[in-house]
Amino acid sequence: MLKLNRVHHIAIICADYEKSKHFYSEVLGLKILQEVFRKERNSYKLDLEVGDQYQIELFSFPDPPARPSRPEAAGLRHLAFEVDDVAQAAAHIEAAGIAIEPIRTDEFTGKRFTFFADPDGLPIEFYEK
Repeated sequence: MLKLNRVHHIAIICADYEKSKHFYSEVLGLKILQEVFRKERNSYKLDLEVGDQYQIELFSFPDPPARPSRPEAAGLRHLAFEVDDVAQAAAHIEAAGIAIEPIRTDEFTGKRFTFFADPDGLPIEFYEK
């Protein structure tokens, strides 16, 4: 039987690299591990650390097509980050001038959560620990 150890990384292609780099590293506070420019692909690759377990790879490519987010399309639905306090995390996002949905409670777990979007409209969720 196949044994998967963990999620290794999540790759995101962004339309405006500098804007997304700022959002993920400054607004969300993810640690930059490495940034490289791949000349042959005219593309940046930014490795970001989430906690000490996961990594997000942020890519730039010339003129990527838009990602359908609404209505929800088949494929990856959203990216969720666990936080200690959803209200505190939501206030941080709002203070950065980013619209965020009202906090809701998961009917099955009783945990609070909310959604907002990255600069390209990728849905991001904060889910309370």
